[in-house]
Amino acid sequence: MQHTIEKFDRYTLLTVQEEKLATTISPQLKAEIVRLFQEDGTINLMIDMSAVKYVDSSGLSAILVANRLANESEGTLVLAGVTDHVMKLISISKLDNVLTIVPTIAEGVDAIFLNQIERDLNAEDE
Repeated sequence: MQHTIEKFDRYTLLTVQEEKLATTISPQLKAEIVRLFQEDGTINLMIDMSAVKYVDSSGLSAILVANRLANESEGTLVLAGVTDHVMKLISISKLDNVLTIVPTIAEGVDAIFLNQIERDLNAEDE
């Protein structure tokens, strides 16, 4: 699977450089996501999907694993740059209500920071 990983202060950016996120690539993506959360200590993950033109059920499954791991670590998963065709598949699957999806990486950074501030404020209230 062609991808890049960039680590920043409060999040990790995983850029998928494949046109199809299907059964041949999804297991590698899932393994990389699990490694990021379990071994690298990732809490907030942004996946840049701008190169992805097609996603099948196994690709959606990998994304849902990332969402679950982010939630378990009290972090956030953000999908950035989702193409129209992929967005239609996400909507049909009713995952647009579950996932945080933004048009650009800059908006993804804002979403991660806002979610972190909200979590911090909620922790202070407890």
